[in-house]
Amino acid sequence: MIHIVLYQPEKPMNTGNIMRTCVAIKAILHIIGPINFSIDEKSLKRAGMDYLDRLIVNYYDSYEEFLRKNPSPNMYYVTRYSNRVYSSFNFKDPCIDYYLMFGRESTGIPHDILRAHEDRLMRIPMVADARSLNLSNCVCLIAYEVLKQQNFEGLATQEEIKGNDFLFNEDK
Repeated sequence: MIHIVLYQPEKPMNTGNIMRTCVAIKAILHIIGPINFSIDEKSLKRAGMDYLDRLIVNYYDSYEEFLRKNPSPNMYYVTRYSNRVYSSFNFKDPCIDYYLMFGRESTGIPHDILRAHEDRLMRIPMVADARSLNLSNCVCLIAYEVLKQQNFEGLATQEEIKGNDFLFNEDK
């Protein structure tokens, strides 16, 4: 299972978009505080659409509390300070819980946390003079790499709501 870990996110709209992604891919969301907005805010619900009631989200007051409650050896940290590309990691086993941590929009994950986990740091390639990408885009990109390596197990790969042939039969 995929666990998305947000370290002190700052923007409600990003967090709302990430909540929606977590529901769509059956990921568990972990938010490490403190945060400067409510998880119940209207903007989060709008970004999350009408199915946030299916979201599993856990909130922690600190990184230390998060670690106590989630002592996983499969924790990965997304940062611009890594020399290893996210696609070079092996996420093929769908029975393993993979924790993917993303930092604050303004400052990322604290450097002391990163230094303690050098072998689990990953980066998203981009041009040399770009500092970062949008947080919700990064979460989606990395989560879908994990899903791709697992052949999208448990996810629909054809239209299920309106039917597989909807596009070609809609006017008949």
